[in-house]
Amino acid sequence: MPHKKIPMEHDKKIALVAHDNMKRDLLEWAKFNSVLLSHHQIYATGTTGKLLEKELGFKITKLKSGPLGGDQQIGAKIVENKIDFLIFFWDPLEPQPHDPDVKALLRMAVVWNIPIANNRASADFMISSPLMDSLYDRLVPDYENYVARKIDLEEKTS
Repeated sequence: MPHKKIPMEHDKKIALVAHDNMKRDLLEWAKFNSVLLSHHQIYATGTTGKLLEKELGFKITKLKSGPLGGDQQIGAKIVENKIDFLIFFWDPLEPQPHDPDVKALLRMAVVWNIPIANNRASADFMISSPLMDSLYDRLVPDYENYVARKIDLEEKTS
């Protein structure tokens, strides 16, 4: 499948998400990295966004809470090329009532080749990469042929 390049600017658009049991870890990580994060556009779901804005002292674009559609809002922004990175501290030991939304969000990140960090170590490596503060062309499969494919409804409904 051919690819197309999607440019990432110097200042990235970063989504920060954390399940309830992981919010403290994400807040500590974000506070430690606040200077690095401050010149990027930060998006966050619900309560996480409120906590981050209070802790960091700069504007966070706050979306709905994850279970109320915030995960899906971030997924939509990924599809629209309005998110460059996803840092999602999820809790692997707690069942989540919105697990299908979480899976859909992670799937969109993979489909659109968005870097994902799911814990402090991966977030540390991601944010300290020399690519973080430079221009970068993200390669994404060119889905135009998929979108333009012919579907024979008679065969599908038989």
